[in-house]
Amino acid sequence: MIPPRPGSGGRAPDDKTLPAPDPAQVQVIRTYGPGRFLISDREWRQPVLVTPTVTTAWAVARAEDLTLASLASLRSMPAPSELLVLGCGARAIFVPPDLRAALKAAGLALEVVDTGSACRIYNVLLAESRRVAAALIPL
Repeated sequence: MIPPRPGSGGRAPDDKTLPAPDPAQVQVIRTYGPGRFLISDREWRQPVLVTPTVTTAWAVARAEDLTLASLASLRSMPAPSELLVLGCGARAIFVPPDLRAALKAAGLALEVVDTGSACRIYNVLLAESRRVAAALIPL
């Protein structure tokens, strides 16, 4: 393991700290790194679904395994998300047109990017008070 750099706040050199709204008010992705996320004040070491009000473990280990059923919990939220940012790990994947169409029919636009980009996009849209969710596969 690489020791943290001086002045890095104890984070390893490959962790990325992200600017964001107050984590006491909403679910903010504060940092991400290999195999981990710090969302608000809780560390996660597994895939997660993040919404402005709650973060939950997500039973999808690979972005290629994404299905409409694996995202069903997003529809049961008090304020359903309008945009899903899918963080696929190190690289974005191709999402089949039929799955994109099913998500669109369910009222959910999809942005597919690598996990680091997904974390940043989620935080920006959250700061803009958008109804956003992130489905994140760890790096």
